Amino acid sequence: MAPMKTDLCIIGGGAAGLSLAAGAAQMGARVVLVEGHRMGGDCLNYGCVPSKALLAAAARAQAMREGGCGIAGVAPKIDHAAVMAHVRGAIAAIAPHDSVERFEGLGVRVIRDWARFVSPREIQAGGETIRARRFVIATGSRPAVPPVPGLDRLPYLTNETLFELDARPDRLLILGGGPIGIEMAQAHRRLGAEVAVIEAKRALGREDPEAAALVLDRLRAEGVEIFEHAEVRRVAGRAGAIAVETADGLLEGSHLLVAAGRHPALERLELPAAGVEADAAGVRVDSGLRSTNRRIYAIGDAAGQGQFTHLAGYHAGLVIRPILLGLPARVRRDHVPRVTYSDPELAQIGPTEAEARAAHGDAIEVVRADYAGNDRAVTGGRTAGFVKVVLRRGRPLGATLVGAEAGELVGPWALAIASGQRMTAMAGMILPYPTLGELNKRVAGAYFSPKLFENPWLKRGVRAIQRLLP
Repeated sequence: MAPMKTDLCIIGGGAAGLSLAAGAAQMGARVVLVEGHRMGGDCLNYGCVPSKALLAAAARAQAMREGGCGIAGVAPKIDHAAVMAHVRGAIAAIAPHDSVERFEGLGVRVIRDWARFVSPREIQAGGETIRARRFVIATGSRPAVPPVPGLDRLPYLTNETLFELDARPDRLLILGGGPIGIEMAQAHRRLGAEVAVIEAKRALGREDPEAAALVLDRLRAEGVEIFEHAEVRRVAGRAGAIAVETADGLLEGSHLLVAAGRHPALERLELPAAGVEADAAGVRVDSGLRSTNRRIYAIGDAAGQGQFTHLAGYHAGLVIRPILLGLPARVRRDHVPRVTYSDPELAQIGPTEAEARAAHGDAIEVVRADYAGNDRAVTGGRTAGFVKVVLRRGRPLGATLVGAEAGELVGPWALAIASGQRMTAMAGMILPYPTLGELNKRVAGAYFSPKLFENPWLKRGVRAIQRLLP
């Protein structure tokens, strides 16, 4: 059979691939999208959507348990099967946006099969050979399973199977203290399970230590056990009775969740046939996300530059320029935020204070504002947390936020860093009172206050002007 010819063939129907397919089709390109598993990818089916739905249910339970503001706490009645029905309902509500029907309505040819390269310009999928002007690899990532002795003989969970549970785990052991492990630890603890997190290094080790400590202290206060610098020697047991051996002793539980990171899903593609180089991090790409085959790009998790849905969307918007319009494009990494959706939330954009000091030494300035000084936080009883901003030459390089709604509050800093704004832009905002958003303006005030109110020359100038005024 003659090959199917198209302008653009996208491999992967997750966040990155769908964003690109929708944009390219609506701009007039002929687009083929190949997806071998579920439309929507990890984010919709196993990641962002189900985890945040579970966290929302857990937050309701915790609010009832804690009470506050003069309201007595009560023990919540938790129906775990109903909670999981809520999770699946959230997925079902969003799924039509990522469906085959929607994309076919946009003019995209959707092929439901696994793709493999057979030459530098062709793939095979769904009984078809597809020849495209440009290919984009958007296959996402899979849970990484560490080489722990005994793990291959246990019925462990990952984020791809965790949300299939209708019964609450009695005692959940979690391998990995990164964002996924911490979020799921707090969610399951609040829903009534006993939880232990086992981390080989420092929990939330990528984050600002002060901010991470605030999150971990909250989890410990809620009853989550967190074991740091605990290297796992082996695991053993069976369904319902699992043991994890560390250097400090034995931990037992009913379920084991492996949350030890992710690796790019490239195994099925047969990349050597296309002349595409890759390693453990992902496809080897240049500054424009083009692979070692000039006709093939990689975006999202597959590109090895971060594993966030919003980063995947950014990549999709970037590569559409050279693919459809022949315009240059260069990827940036300094303006991509990340959030751990714990309670309190932890958000970061740009370098942490330690990273900025390592790069710029004493050339940086650090300013902060605490939630305890924000009136809306006080009225709501949510005073734990802070906003800390690292600046160089009056421009923000990075921001660390930990506290209520930190994931929402990071937005203005993302805009400021992306557009190269100075702190005067943040200081010039007028925000409604009282809001948590005023924390960001308070940080700007903390930056300018010493320059204004501790400047002896300014004070002398004001006094001189006052003597001259009529």
